[in-house]
Amino acid sequence: MELLGATSAVLLVCIACLLSFMARRKRSGKGKMPPGPVPLPILGNMLQVKPKDLAKTLHMLGEKYGPVFTVHLGSEPVVVLYGYDVMKEALIDRADEFAVRGHMPIGDRANNGLGIIFSNNEEWLQVRRFTLSTLRNFGMGKRSIEERIQEEAEFLLEEITKTERMPFDPTSMLSCAVSNIICSILFGNRYDYKDKKFLALMDNMNSIFQMANSYWGQLYQMFPKILDYLPGPHNKIFAEFDILKAFVSEEVKKHQASLDPRSPQDFIDCFLNKMQEEKERANSNFHLKNLITSSFDLLIAGTETTSTTIRYGLLLLLKYPKIQEKVQEEIDQVVGRARRPCVADRTQMPYTDAVVHEIQRFIALVPLGLPHAVTKDTHFREYVIPKGTTIFPLLDSVLYDSKEFVNPKEFNPGHFLNENGTFRKSKFFIPFSAGKRACPGESLARMEIFLLIATILQNFTLRPVVNPEEISLTPTLSGTTNIPPVYQLCALPR
Repeated sequence: MELLGATSAVLLVCIACLLSFMARRKRSGKGKMPPGPVPLPILGNMLQVKPKDLAKTLHMLGEKYGPVFTVHLGSEPVVVLYGYDVMKEALIDRADEFAVRGHMPIGDRANNGLGIIFSNNEEWLQVRRFTLSTLRNFGMGKRSIEERIQEEAEFLLEEITKTERMPFDPTSMLSCAVSNIICSILFGNRYDYKDKKFLALMDNMNSIFQMANSYWGQLYQMFPKILDYLPGPHNKIFAEFDILKAFVSEEVKKHQASLDPRSPQDFIDCFLNKMQEEKERANSNFHLKNLITSSFDLLIAGTETTSTTIRYGLLLLLKYPKIQEKVQEEIDQVVGRARRPCVADRTQMPYTDAVVHEIQRFIALVPLGLPHAVTKDTHFREYVIPKGTTIFPLLDSVLYDSKEFVNPKEFNPGHFLNENGTFRKSKFFIPFSAGKRACPGESLARMEIFLLIATILQNFTLRPVVNPEEISLTPTLSGTTNIPPVYQLCALPR
């Protein structure tokens, strides 16, 4: 019996190896896939790719295999783009071929092909165009987005003032401030920082980001077909998604009851009008489920990424107080204290602008970018990438390019300054990705980061509760997103 058991085990391993080999050959098309480490059956490259520090291990493989290489996340081959030249060639020069959203199991299961972030083809294109147009023309002549950011900055200053110089964790109030800005665009209203329902939503979104970047979240990205049938903490993330979508659904119902088609007040009103315009069109992409999912995408993407960037940025300013002082000196010279900073000030504040850019470069918030895929069997350089293959543009390989940024692992605003102190643009600055899948909320996020940081530093000097040399900048989680350490600070009125 023992011999029979051993024989069965060997046979199963052989069958798994054969199936893996056949799958690789099937995906290889008429040419060869980019090089990479040899995968194990089912497990893929689990020995080389560490879920807890995915970007770092992919960096090491990039240095070994070159600008285009293949890794297997589970049984699925993924092609990684490493460096500026190859990323520009794929995402910009050949944008149409690489415009499809790649396989991202958590997002695929949560959104079921709808919305803006994880959808594809004509449905994605139409809804994305509509979203960009609505954001640009937001309010149909009503208050501008900049005014909304400035208004919310005042509420944020009030909350910081309430801390009365005592140590506090800025996570919650920054999430509330940034979320209120996107909520005003989506729903036409903001929420009080002590609103229990609103705070629960902030916790929901924070939990989603934490779980997606946890060990279990990364395992789910690699083995979704197995983990879908297994219990574990990875399943909780989908309950959090449902709670957020239920909140959005309630807001949509309120808007349906109060809609004035002649005077849309926010994104939901505009989408409802579009639904009405296309109600006779068969298979229209503007329907209720897509409204809820698209609004959900904008809510979570417009809250967590920007608030996390600002939170990480404040931590960097605590670590480097001399840089904070120089920013404050420039604010005092250009803006003063009688009014609040505005977007127009940015061109007159090269050092502050450089600091904001360096924060985004240094933290590399989304180090892998969101996955792309090829629309057909694609000849790329000397390889053939089979149709549907997931592509990871390793954004931090560009943001940390040592030829463009001297000592890229150091936080240095000089990376974005010319010798005469003017602002230095860099084509390597791509924290929002590039090409047709670049973040649709990039302009809004950049405006928020600049205005909120400048307004905070205009009114407060930030002090750490430990010696600056003891502050760690290492992310606590580094999967698809770099999550900063939890910390406290003291805000001293200026």
